[in-house]
Amino acid sequence: MNKRALVVEDDYQIGELLKIHLTDINIDSEIYRDGLDGYQAAISKSYDIILLDIMLPSMDGVEICKKVRIKNGDIPIIMITSKSEEIDRVIGLETGADDYIIKPFSIREFQARVKAVLRRSQSSEEYSGVSDKVFSYDNLVVDTEKRICLKNGKRLELAPKEFDLLALLASNPGKSFNRASILNIVWGYEFEGFQHTVNSHINRIRAKIENDMASPQYILTTWGYGYRFNEDMKAS
Repeated sequence: MNKRALVVEDDYQIGELLKIHLTDINIDSEIYRDGLDGYQAAISKSYDIILLDIMLPSMDGVEICKKVRIKNGDIPIIMITSKSEEIDRVIGLETGADDYIIKPFSIREFQARVKAVLRRSQSSEEYSGVSDKVFSYDNLVVDTEKRICLKNGKRLELAPKEFDLLALLASNPGKSFNRASILNIVWGYEFEGFQHTVNSHINRIRAKIENDMASPQYILTTWGYGYRFNEDMKAS
């Protein structure tokens, strides 16, 4: 069965081209040209991936991404923008997008990005250093095979990159990772200049797993370097 994509793009020609390119890699797609209509489809229907233009009528792509992440934390999202400024890419990533692509783009690049995001979201071991499949620390459980995170027995909704980042740290307790290496490992390739995107993802993870973000127990800051999982947490 083909996968399903939601495309929210107000440019008719670009939307039709995206549909053709997705069909070529066995992905069916629905196209919405209004941001609010696209958002309503995103929360009421089932899709395997969402592609969002940033500039949209009624509701822009950034706002859609934020709201979808609240409703569905783990669906892969790619932001599409005609602007090349760094700020647009940073905003897209910091609001929970898994990747971005800038117009104009080649067919090969577009299809490769879509395949990569789907592959990373489905893979059970897509980061280096993970040998075991389940990591349990006190009341936190990270299952990399099922891609499930439990806190006090309750499942947490994590976006794909949030889960990958948490799994990377939890599988290497005590090991400090700098922001550049996290980007390279978790995102699969470097987002040069976007290292503060890691900070945003860390903050979102902490908000979900920590009892007190001001005094985190699980994910610690290695000052002047990066982040690490607390090696003093009791594994169970």
